[in-house]
Parts: sequence; structure tokens; C-alpha cells
Amino acid sequence: MREAGKIVAEALRVCRALAKPGVRTIEIDNAVEALYTKYGALPLFKGYRHPEGKAPFPAVTCISLNEQLVHGIPGQREIRDGDLIKIDTACKLNGWCADAAITIMVGNVRPERRRLVEVAEQVLQIAIEETGQRRWWSEIAARMQRHVELGGFSVVEQYVGHGIGRVMHENPQVPNYVSRDMRKYDFRLEEGLVLAVEPMVNMGRADTRTLGDQWTVVTKDGLPSAHVEHTLAITANGVEIITRDA
Repeated sequence: MREAGKIVAEALRVCRALAKPGVRTIEIDNAVEALYTKYGALPLFKGYRHPEGKAPFPAVTCISLNEQLVHGIPGQREIRDGDLIKIDTACKLNGWCADAAITIMVGNVRPERRRLVEVAEQVLQIAIEETGQRRWWSEIAARMQRHVELGGFSVVEQYVGHGIGRVMHENPQVPNYVSRDMRKYDFRLEEGLVLAVEPMVNMGRADTRTLGDQWTVVTKDGLPSAHVEHTLAITANGVEIITRDA
């Protein structure tokens, strides 16, 4: 998984370099697909079929701008100064998967948007630091949720992280919040467990809706969101960030 993680990290570096005003989102997707081809890695998003029977996802990255939260389809939309761009991608190499996401602030981003991204990144860092120290995931999820809400933002509950290994989406589900239902499915943090942890933070309300393309998820109130993700492995020596940027 480390080798797949290195490729995903490199893909996101490519995305950061390309995410400039005037660039179309499909150009970024094409660059990531070329990178996966170069390494002989299988892009895990392209052709992905949702259990609810949606049309197969057509790209190797999800690129979501501003009020778009996740699962945005790359296309001809041009990036503009001040945009928040969420880019999520995953690949499989030699039978093992890795998955990560970043939020890129393009140019002159307003202070409240910068703070939104900073809080999302802090929440992911809390998960990284706490995973090697806590026994149950709910302990970490509670801290993540509290940090978001103290910042004046909201935690998306419709979408959560996941276990990952030979398949991209494995058990357990990895929420970024705590609820009565979530506690029923709480899990122990044990050596050998690998999790894709991906906090999603909204500037306004937590509610979302899906657009007519069957994939793109947006905030209901139209306010921006942030999404970050790392693949984390629990090892005998603590937590290892599989998708860490070199």
C-alpha cells in the first residue's frame, strides 16, 4: 500500500501545480490519468459503479469546486481566482489501494474560506495524532466533530471515510462525528487496520444534495465546503500516513 500511496501523493502534487486560474478541470484529470498510466497503476474512480445504480463515474479524479463537496465530475469548467478546489483520487498498484484528497486554495481566497480549509486540515491532523493513542474510533470522531463545531462550521454526516486494502471501500465505515447510530458500529483501533480518513466540513449547514449528473454533491445552502483525506495504517510503531506527500 505504501507504493500505491506514493503514486496518489504524486498525483495530488501534480494537481496542486496545475490548479491555476484559467485551467479546465478536465486538464487536471487528464494529467493524473497519464501519471497512473506511467506507473501501471489502476485508477479506482474511473468506471466506479455506485451501489445505488448510478452511471459509472467517468474520470480518475473527483474535482469539486466551492459549494461542491465531493464527487464532482471533471469537465470544461475553468478554475477562477478565489476558488476552493477539492480533488480526490485513488489507485491500485500490485493489488493494493490508496486514497487521498486535498482542498486547494486558488489565488486570493477570502479569509473565511481560508479558515474553513485550515479547520478541515486541523481535523485530519487530530485523527492522525489520536489514532495511535486511542482504543475506539468514536473517541477520535468526537474530537474531530468538536473541533469543527468550535470553529463555527458543520460536519457532513451523509459521507464518511472507510477501511481500505485490496478493495477501495472496505469495512469499517469511518465517520467524522459521533451519533447514537454511529456508536452501534464503533470499532477498536488495532495494529494492521488501514483507514481512509476524510473529514468534510461545511461553512454553513451540514445538509447536502446530489445534482442531476447523479454524482456531484453540493451543499444545500450553496456555501463552500472543504474535504481532505489520507490513508492511515496502524502499525506496531504508531500511525503511518500511507499517502503522505514526500
